[in-house]
Amino acid sequence: MMRAPRFRYHAAKSVRDAVAALADGGPGAMLLAGGTDLVPNMKRRQQVPELVIGIRGIGKLRRIANGEGLTIGSCVTLSEIAGHRKVRRGYAALAKAAGSVATPHLRNMGTLGGNLCLDTRCNYYNQNHEWRQAIGFCMKAPKSTGGHACASPDGTSICWVATSSPRCWAVSSTDTAPALIALGAEVTLVSAEGERRIPLEQLYANDGMAYLTKRPDEMVTAVHLPAVSEGRRAKSERLRSTYWKLRRRGSFDFPVLSVAVSLRLAGQGDGGTGGRAPVVEEARIVLGAVASRPVLVPETAMLVGKPMTDDLIRAFAEAASQHARPMDNTDFGLGWRKKVAKSYVVGALTELREGR
Repeated sequence: MMRAPRFRYHAAKSVRDAVAALADGGPGAMLLAGGTDLVPNMKRRQQVPELVIGIRGIGKLRRIANGEGLTIGSCVTLSEIAGHRKVRRGYAALAKAAGSVATPHLRNMGTLGGNLCLDTRCNYYNQNHEWRQAIGFCMKAPKSTGGHACASPDGTSICWVATSSPRCWAVSSTDTAPALIALGAEVTLVSAEGERRIPLEQLYANDGMAYLTKRPDEMVTAVHLPAVSEGRRAKSERLRSTYWKLRRRGSFDFPVLSVAVSLRLAGQGDGGTGGRAPVVEEARIVLGAVASRPVLVPETAMLVGKPMTDDLIRAFAEAASQHARPMDNTDFGLGWRKKVAKSYVVGALTELREGR
């Protein structure tokens, strides 16, 4: 049986209490909400906090509030998000992403904030302590558990995925982040010094070790979704979104590729040769699990203002798939995963065009 290392525990009563404890604890403090990622990592000695700060009991973080859009607290569970009526109706990509995480039991425990801050993953890192010790660890292994023991001839730590690389290539495996970025979400970060609100894509850095840009003394408290047009606006002109996920098993597994798409279309039609294709007014497409952060595809100008024909979809999918550069850090073959990226982009765009 794997056991967690010794640690001190503090049950925070408020956001102010939690961030004060974070500031006092320094680099050795970590937040605990659902614990579905942190606790297994502690047992494998991948994360070894000296102080664990429980935030699940903070009521403010467990609310979904209406406004101009939708504000979701960081401790709202993935099950609650996947089943929420307004999320399913207006932000389908998020509902699908949250509902695809792990198993029902884990979704009942796991939280939105935890999934957004999910540790990056790698075939050479997500193993037990003894397995990693046998290969000499890697640059992502914490020093406190014997990590950084394996070094290249020049004395630097090794990334087993790319042994000559100066950086870690562990991959971002969060499901909800690509969906939320595609939907244009923002996130609130709070520390003892105050709070700030940034576009969600700015929370991530393309580095397997330093994958979050937030400071160690900051915590995610809420995610803000922009308003979607409903009511009198024609159904064809409302925001449409979806989320496609590739994994070996239909449940439980982390993504080895994900595609999140948000579109606003004008007009109707099936896009085929015999029908009139709708025109793309707005588009945001995000690839997940292909880098150390979610990748916001920049080529959406190819779509905007044009009829969404089969030819356009295929051309855009070819351009978007160039951002998928699989490495030997997750499941499946490298070349096949890159081909699937193109197919998934085509599938997700076709789904939204046809209003399925």
